[in-house]
Amino acid sequence: MLMLINGQRVPAASGKTFDNVNPATGEVVCTVPAGEACDFERAALAAKAAQPAWADMPFYKRSQIIYKYTSLVREHVEEIAQAACAEGGKRIDECRDEVLTLCMVFETFTEAAHHMYGNTIPLKAEARTENDIIFTVHEPLGTIVTITPFNFPIELYAHKVAPALITGNAVIAKPASDTPLATTMLTELLWEAGVPGGVMQLVTGSGREIGKWLEETKLVDAVSFTGSTEVGSSLLASGAKEIRRTFLELGGNDPFVIFPDADLDLCVAEALGGRAHNAGQVCCASKRYIVHESVKDAFAEKLVKALSALKLGNPADPANDMGPLINEKAAIAAMADIAHIIDQGATVLCGNKREGAYVWPTVLTDVSPENDVAKDLEVFAALFPIISFQTFDEALKIANQTSFGLASTVMTADMKTAMKFATKVQAGTCVINGTGDYRSVHQAFGGYKHSGMGREGTSTTLREVTQEKNIALKNILK
Repeated sequence: MLMLINGQRVPAASGKTFDNVNPATGEVVCTVPAGEACDFERAALAAKAAQPAWADMPFYKRSQIIYKYTSLVREHVEEIAQAACAEGGKRIDECRDEVLTLCMVFETFTEAAHHMYGNTIPLKAEARTENDIIFTVHEPLGTIVTITPFNFPIELYAHKVAPALITGNAVIAKPASDTPLATTMLTELLWEAGVPGGVMQLVTGSGREIGKWLEETKLVDAVSFTGSTEVGSSLLASGAKEIRRTFLELGGNDPFVIFPDADLDLCVAEALGGRAHNAGQVCCASKRYIVHESVKDAFAEKLVKALSALKLGNPADPANDMGPLINEKAAIAAMADIAHIIDQGATVLCGNKREGAYVWPTVLTDVSPENDVAKDLEVFAALFPIISFQTFDEALKIANQTSFGLASTVMTADMKTAMKFATKVQAGTCVINGTGDYRSVHQAFGGYKHSGMGREGTSTTLREVTQEKNIALKNILK
C-alpha cells in the first residue's frame, strides 16, 4: 500500500517501510510506508492550499459528495471488512458491522450539519447597539489531524473525519500502524467520491514520528486523538504551544456494578457481550466487576460457564467467537498484567492462558479494592476481575477510585438505586442494565478525569471542529 498525499499515492520520502501482519495467522497482509516528519509536513502544506476552496464550496455540494461516498462504501463492504479482519484480528461480522456503521456516521453528521444554525442577538439588547443587527456563523478551523487506534480503525475514522469534512475542514488521517489498510481503502473512496486530494489525505507511520512533527509544525489547527492517556497528555502539551485545539478520547477502567437484586443471567450476558467484544480491546468496555457479596459466587459461576462455551480461533471464520489480540506483544503484556494481579492476591477461576496472540478469557476472584486492577490498571484483554462489596457507598467508592472516567454500568432492578448511582459515578456515560461498551452517534461520547477532553457525537463535534464568528450590521436599523 501507499500513502495518500495531495491526490497522489506515494511512498515515504525515506523509502522506509514496515510489514502489516495478520495476528491470527502471522502472514504479512501488506507493506506499509514508514512516514516521517517531512511526509506529514508535505501533507499539511497541501491541506493549507486546498482547504479554502473546500470551505467555499456550497454546503449542499459537500453533502452530495458525502452521500456519494457512503454509496461507494456500501458497494465495497466485503473487501474493506476482509482487510480489517486480516490486519486487526477482529471477527469478520464485527468488521462488516463497523463498515456499515461508518456509512451511518457520515450520513448522520451530514444531516446534523444541515441544522447547524448560527444565532441572532436580540435586537436593541443594549443602548450602544440598538441600531445594529448582530448574528453568528460557523466557519471551519482549517486543517485537522486525526489519529485513530487499532481497535476500531473504521468507526473512529468516521467519527473524526465525517464532522471535519462536512464543515469544510481539511483532514490528515494517521491510522494506527497495526491497522492502516482498511482506512487507506476508505480514504481512496473519498477521493473517488469527489473530495479533493489535498483536502483528505492519509499518512502512515509511527506515533512517535507524528508526535515529533506535531511538536514543531505550525500548519495544524486541531488534533483529534483516540488512544492512551500518556500519548494524549503529550499531544495536549504540544498543542498548548500553538494554542491548538486538541480533542482526546483516552483510556478507561470502567466499573460494572451488580447489586443483589440484579438479574444475574442478564448480568452475565451483558458482561460477556461487552468484554469479549474485539477480544477485550475496547476503551469503554467494562473492566472492573464490582459485585455484591451475596451474589458474587453465583455470578462468577454463571460467568465461567458462559465463557467456557466461547470458541477462539481465526476471526475470518464466523464460527469463532473471539479472535486474537492485535499482536503477540500485546498478548504477552496482557498476561504480565494478569500475573501481576494474581501476585496481589487474586484467584484464577478460568483462563490465564496464551497461545501466540490469543489470550483466553480470564475470570479472577478475591480481587481486593486495593489491587491495581481495581484502580488504574487497564488490561486490554477479556479479563473479568471480580471485586466484592456490601453497601451502596462502598460500591460507589470502588467505582470512583480510579483516575479514569470513560464509561460505567449499574445492574439492578431498582431504578432509584440505578439513578442514584448514575448521578454519582464519575464517568462520561452510565449504562443502566447494560454493558458500558455502548455508543450512539448522537450522544456526547467522552470521559471524565484522565479519560479525555472534548466530546464526539452529532450533539457536540460539529461545534468543536468549527469556530464561531460574529457579524455586525452597524446602524442598519437607523
